[in-house]
Amino acid sequence: MEYRGYDRDFNLTGKVALITGGAAGIGKAIATLYALKGAHLTLADLSPGLHDAAKEIFPDPARIEAVIGDITKGGDRERIVQTAVKRFGRIDILVNNAGVALLEPALEISESNWDKTLDLNLKAAFFLSQLVAKEMIRTGGGKIVNIGSQAGMIALERHVAYMASKAAIIGITKVLAVEWAKHNVQVNAISPTVTLTELGKKAWAGDVGEEFKRKLPAGRFADPDEIAACALFLASNATDMITGSNLVIDGGYTIQ
Repeated sequence: MEYRGYDRDFNLTGKVALITGGAAGIGKAIATLYALKGAHLTLADLSPGLHDAAKEIFPDPARIEAVIGDITKGGDRERIVQTAVKRFGRIDILVNNAGVALLEPALEISESNWDKTLDLNLKAAFFLSQLVAKEMIRTGGGKIVNIGSQAGMIALERHVAYMASKAAIIGITKVLAVEWAKHNVQVNAISPTVTLTELGKKAWAGDVGEEFKRKLPAGRFADPDEIAACALFLASNATDMITGSNLVIDGGYTIQ
């Protein structure tokens, strides 16, 4: 496709976005910004609080759909995608945000926790991308944004399963970008540092958080809105020539 310029307001009016893990944290922040920019939203999450979150994000039910489901299950993935397509006719943007962090030393991690981590963070994200990409190809293209992590790039203690999943997400982002570019589907990743979601605030409170912040040149953790801003950029038509990239939001931690 030829370059046609881009909307300098980064408007998503008329676009349909599917966001996993949309009930809270980074997913909710992304959904809120996408709604502000005019997108129609389908939010998927296991949390029973998803419907309340959807009302907070955008009170008009005509522009938002909430689907409670487990994306590690093929049937639920199919149901979520088909719900979005039946409701809005297409999917232009997929944000693979849902994830889990079960942190244990490598000598102690159980096979069960390893499988839970890889099933949600990697396997579910890939097969959901596969389903959605078929819809995107049918309708002329789209954007896939995978949420990775700084832990997918450097070694962190107690992160062996989490790092395996996030390093793989960064890797498959590149493969999908190569294979799907000819279909006008751009696939990129975002790799944040510690982000101050409600869970992040609890996990990194006190001395442990202060110690880690001293390792970041920026001297602070990220806010969910900062991740959302980058997810908006990658979902916009300003990035039609950007694919296979990993946008690192870590205050300089991984460049040291």
